[in-house]
Parts: sequence; structure tokens; C-alpha cells
Amino acid sequence: MRLPRTRPRSLAGQLFAMQVVLIAAVVAGCAVFAYVSGSAQAEQTATRQVRAAAVAVADSPSVREAILTPDPSAVLQPYAEQVRRDTGIAFVTIMDTERRRWTHPDASLIGETFLGHTEEALAGATFTETYTGTLGPSIRVVTPVRDGEEIIGLVSAGITVDRVSSQVREQLGALALAAGGALALGGIGTYVINARLRRHTHGMNAAELSRLHDYHQATLHAVREGLLMLDGQRRIALINDAGRELLGIAPETEALGRTVDELALPAPLTGALLASEARVDELHLTADRVVVVNTRPVVGGERRGTVVTLRDHTELQALTGELDSERGFTQALRSQAHEAANRLHTVVSLIELGRVEEAVEFATAELELAQVLTDRVVGAVEEPVLAALLLGKAAQANERGVELELAEDSLIDDGALPASLAQRDLVTILGNLIDNAVDAASEGDAAAAVPAQRTAPQGGSAGAVPHRTAPQGAGRARVTVTALADERELLLRVSDTGPGIGPEEADEVFRRGWSTHGAGRGLGLALVRQAAHRNGGSVELDRAPEGGARFTVRLPLGDRTASGGRAKEVTA
Repeated sequence: MRLPRTRPRSLAGQLFAMQVVLIAAVVAGCAVFAYVSGSAQAEQTATRQVRAAAVAVADSPSVREAILTPDPSAVLQPYAEQVRRDTGIAFVTIMDTERRRWTHPDASLIGETFLGHTEEALAGATFTETYTGTLGPSIRVVTPVRDGEEIIGLVSAGITVDRVSSQVREQLGALALAAGGALALGGIGTYVINARLRRHTHGMNAAELSRLHDYHQATLHAVREGLLMLDGQRRIALINDAGRELLGIAPETEALGRTVDELALPAPLTGALLASEARVDELHLTADRVVVVNTRPVVGGERRGTVVTLRDHTELQALTGELDSERGFTQALRSQAHEAANRLHTVVSLIELGRVEEAVEFATAELELAQVLTDRVVGAVEEPVLAALLLGKAAQANERGVELELAEDSLIDDGALPASLAQRDLVTILGNLIDNAVDAASEGDAAAAVPAQRTAPQGGSAGAVPHRTAPQGAGRARVTVTALADERELLLRVSDTGPGIGPEEADEVFRRGWSTHGAGRGLGLALVRQAAHRNGGSVELDRAPEGGARFTVRLPLGDRTASGGRAKEVTA
């Protein structure tokens, strides 16, 4: 039978075991140190105690007087026992210079020879030794009794080693109790700390945490969406590679710990990242990209931060713009097909009526009108993408009653544009500028076509047909496009005959959401500026000679790194 695998101890459990062992080792070490130092201290204390007792007895005048009597034991034995009991030592022995005892705790041993050394005392010195006598091993002090300069006797006071050890054991018992309390308190504290750690680590061990960290790092680098985590102070706590790329943060730039305000992002995007409420699928523009932003605050009793996800919407937005252009082209072709059918019916009818010359003249005029712009575009703009775009936009403009013309100085030779200049960016820039100009020109034309109030002029009828009142010099709505490329740069300029843009709005036209057509619009000019910025170019806005707005885009065609990277955008 296969035994179930046991799960390795969690990190908190390992730390708890390690801390308990550490505390036990520290307490045991302290106990050993305290025992050794206590034993030495107890021995020193016992030595001082017996030395003081021996010297005091030897210096007592009554002891000297008793030694000189015929029977010293009669006086000295009670006196020595009284001193022994009062000082708590093991024995006080008074003897003659021949080591014959006059006193002893065991009275039967009085008169016998003292067991121990006396040579140093007989020489006049007081010394200490550990010796095994009748009471067992003892710490003893021997000192002489003097009568003037003469040594008339010896005094030995001592304490047994067992009594010293018992004192140490008593101290060690108290120390052991204190050590046990310290161990228990340390264990409880360690358990509480590790229980909290176990909650934070979800009971995982060190290997699992390490593996989780590796997976975490691999996921951050592998995921294609940008991930940004902000702490409670709006500082960056985590950002992955995709997030750096979408926000335009260089890889060598240290982003962790920086606030969102320090990233120099567009104001709307900064506001979305700093918002306290959740944001869902908001579209924002950076210097180079269109990103979809989702934010969700992390709340746990208090604001702890924000989790932000970023999706790259640049390619999808460009494809959406191209799809809108294709739809416009389709509608223009459908309208042209309808108009062509009408014109063909007209030619057929003229022929049936026998007016062949008028039919030929009508058809020739229509062909000339349709061919003029085609010949002009094909002759001046040899870049196929731009030529096709201009022809398609001309058809769309014509359907809206706007004339699109190519300036006389337009010229782009075949191969003049480098491969590094993305054709999609050219379509984004020129297509959005033309669409914006056509809208403005058609609005200006509609404003000029407001019928005048019906009046009854002198001699006329009250039912006269109203007429348009237009400003002086007004004509058909027109959009003029200039496309010029030389060795250094590509110039794309689009002007219109619309109402123009006031100076107070010049700084706002490139902001996402600015539009005169209501909500849900206002992305085209922002994409123009972004595409120009992405290719190191600039966008300028001024007033056209016709009175409308004129947008000028300059894109460098040489070495962009040598020219200092991205050019600064200028609005006027």
C-alpha cells in the first residue's frame, strides 16, 4: 500500500520550531553560565565568611587568655560552638601549635590531631585550602593566634562543600524556574507571531513561496496586457513589461516607488489612474498609443491601493479607422454608380431623341470632370497609398457637396518615402485631417446656404423664391490638400473653407474627446497628433487663406535619432 505524502511543514511552523529551539538554547546557555558563575560566587562568599570567622576568633582576647589556662577546652569549646552556630559555618577548631584540638563540633574528637595543613599558619600567614577532614570535603581557613609576637595556637574555620553545593542548587532552582517562565513566555510570543505569519502566507512553506514567486515573475513578464499596482499613496508598487511599454516608461527607468504624477502622462490618463472609483474600459491616449484602461481599488477596511490593467488599442483603432474609410468608399461608389446610371440614361435618351451631338458633348464633359482630379493626383503623388486615399476621399467629399483639390505645388516621387514610415500612419494622418476638413467645409457651406427671409420686393410678388445669402467671397465648399516630399521631410497640409477654429480652442483640438459633433466623437485629431509624434514629426494649426482651419504635419524622412528623436508638437 502506498503511503500518503506528508506535506512539508509550513514556513510559519518552521520558524516557530527554529525560534523555540533558539530560545531554549539561549535559556540553557544562560542557565549554565548562571550555574558556573553562581558556584564560583558561592565559593568566594563561603571563603570570605569562614576567613572572617577564623580571624575574628584568633584576634579575640578571651581566646588568648583561655589558651594560657591549664584547661583551654573548658572555655574555648562553648565559645567555638556559639560562633559556629551564629555564623552558620560547619566548624570552628582551635588547636595548639602541635595540631591537637581544643574544640570540635564532635566533642569526642577533642584532643585528637587536626587533619589538614598548618605549616603556613605556623609561619604567621593566614591561608585557605580545600581539604577532606572528619566532616568530609570542606573549604577551610587556618590562621595563627598570637600573644605579642609569639604564636600560641591556631584557629581553623570551615564550611563543607556539600553545604556550598546545596546553596548553589537552591539558586539554580530559582534560576530554572525563571528560565522556564522565560521559555514559556517566548514560546507563546513566538506562537502568536507565527500564527499571524501563517495567516499571511496561507500556510505555505518556503519552497512553495519560492515557487509562487517564480510563477508570479514569469506571469508578469509573459502576459501581454499591462499590469500596474498602486499603493495607498498612489506610488507604483508593481509594473510589468507590457505596462512599461504601454505607458512609455523606458526599461532603464526605475518606476517602483514613483508616484503616478511623476510619469508625465496625459492629464486624462493620470486622472483615471488616480481616481478613487473603478474605471471600466476607458479609452485613453498616450504619446504613442491608444490604451484601454480598467481600474479597481483594493479596499480592506481602508484604501490600500489600486489595480490597473492596460490593453493596447492602437492597432484596433487604426483598423477601425481604415474600416470606416472603406465604408465611406463603398457608399461613395454606390452613389457614383447611381449617378452614373442617371447620366447613362440621359445620354441614351439624347441619342433616342436624335440629339447625338448633345449626347457626345454631355458624356465628354462628364468624363473630363471625373478625369481631371485623377490625372492631377496620379501625376503629382506617385505614392500609391496616398494617391488611392486622395481619390477615395475626393469621391466622398463630392457626395457631400465639397470639392477636394490638390495644391499645385504637391509632389511626391515614387520611392521618396522610406519603408520606416508606416503607411498606416500616413492613412491615419491624412485621412483624419481630410475627414475633419470635409466636415468643417460642409458645415460652413450649410451655414451660408440658410434661406433668407421671404420679402416682397417692390414690384414683385409675395411668393417669390427665396435666395441664399452668403458672405462676400463665398463659393463652393472646398478642401485643399498639399502633399510634398523632399530629402528632409514629408509635408501634409489640409485646409478648408469652414468656419475655422478660434484661438481659445487651438490648444484643445488635439485633446481626445474634443469635437463640435457631440459626444462619442473627437478622436481623429488626437490620433493625428499621436501618429505624427510616433514618427518624430509635428502638427501645426493656423488659419487658412480661405478663412477656415489649416493643419500642417511635418514628418522627418532622414535619420530620426540624429535629429534628436521626437519633435515637439506645436499648436497655434
